Amino acid sequence: MSNIDQLRNKIDEITIQMLKLLKERTDISKQIGELKKSSGLSVFDEKREEQLRTEVANLCKQIGLDESIGKKFLNFLLNESVKVQSDGKQTHLTIFLKAKTLEQQGKKIIHMEVGEPDFMPSPIIKSALAEAYDKGLVRYGPAQGMPKLREALAQYCTKKFGANIKTENILVSPGGRFSVFLAISTLLNPGDEIIVIEPAWPAYRDCAANAGVKVRTIATTLENSWDPSISEIENTINSNTKMIVLNYPNNPTGKVLSPKLQDQIIELAKRHDLYVLSDEIYSEYAFSEWKSILSNNYPKSIVIQSFSKSHAMTGLRIGYTITDPKIIEKMVKLQALCITNVAEPVQYAALKALEADTTQNARMVKSKISILVDEAKKIGLEFANPDGAMYLFAKINKPGFDGLEFTNRLLDHGVAVAPGDGFGSYRGFIRISACQDEGSLKKGMMILHEVLEEQ
Repeated sequence: MSNIDQLRNKIDEITIQMLKLLKERTDISKQIGELKKSSGLSVFDEKREEQLRTEVANLCKQIGLDESIGKKFLNFLLNESVKVQSDGKQTHLTIFLKAKTLEQQGKKIIHMEVGEPDFMPSPIIKSALAEAYDKGLVRYGPAQGMPKLREALAQYCTKKFGANIKTENILVSPGGRFSVFLAISTLLNPGDEIIVIEPAWPAYRDCAANAGVKVRTIATTLENSWDPSISEIENTINSNTKMIVLNYPNNPTGKVLSPKLQDQIIELAKRHDLYVLSDEIYSEYAFSEWKSILSNNYPKSIVIQSFSKSHAMTGLRIGYTITDPKIIEKMVKLQALCITNVAEPVQYAALKALEADTTQNARMVKSKISILVDEAKKIGLEFANPDGAMYLFAKINKPGFDGLEFTNRLLDHGVAVAPGDGFGSYRGFIRISACQDEGSLKKGMMILHEVLEEQ
């Protein structure tokens, strides 16, 4: 046998041993997951992960292994543990699907769990969809989006966000969620790290996990008005960190960062050459001082926008990305592979939607948020007044309160809200959506109070 065959056999033996160890590790991880579930503990344990990360870094130095490779391998293992332990975890979408099932069985549900405007899109949309058919806009089109729509969006964003946006800076996609998926999937590699400020919309973590990317979280607190710590963000950054996610106005808290704090985060990203993925789909519903990160003119910023919230077009599935053309080029290749292009009638409807006056939408959402705030104060919920978006993220001050258990129990009484656990380690919180008429919001809060008092 030649030397090369002997070495190959040795590699095979090591690989088989690694797989056996991986199976053993996965089985133990499942056991830990069951214990966490029965004890009400979070799947995520940043402190313990950081301890292990330090041990791996030290070991890499001792054995002469590239630290970046060692940490990427560790990130793979940690992500596998999270997948195993998150199996069956419920989120706001789980509650939404349960609520829909109950409705199909004839039960009336007050939906306060999802962020979907309860008002209809402008009649312009209806006319545009029919007009698109008459114009023959029912064919394949450019993967990046209809040129006329991208041109109109560039003009709209330049005026609205105070930045010089060109047609080549725009990518039209089927909803903001897909835009997030494209950005993470095309710009990051397995083993890379992404920083997410929590509480946060679960899709950032889910898209990262799907791409084999490790999520590092910066947990914010109600006591600190949901402000992230700049020093904590900086201490989390390492050689594998490639992106930081911002979402302001925030889902679920409604928080808007001060311009100063936002600028500090962008400067930190510049210093470490990180992408900044800024989900700004609630910008139409910012009720305090807010600015887009487009105003920072940072080439590695990727801004996500959507017609879902601002124009109440959730079911039409259309959003867009604003970023550097080189980043667009990477994202559009995957989009072309996945969907070819966004449906032309929907794109035409979005083009016409830009002509609609949406100021009334913002007034309605702000009014609904005010109703929620007033009702929540009456029943003693603890929260920070939202600066925007369409939610109230409230802490329930009851010993041993479990948001997941409570939301399932509340659903039995005909009201759907989202458990805080879906947005990070916030078991004692619930997210209440202001997406119903005034009467339904007040009735929903009354029932919520009654169920809380039963505890």
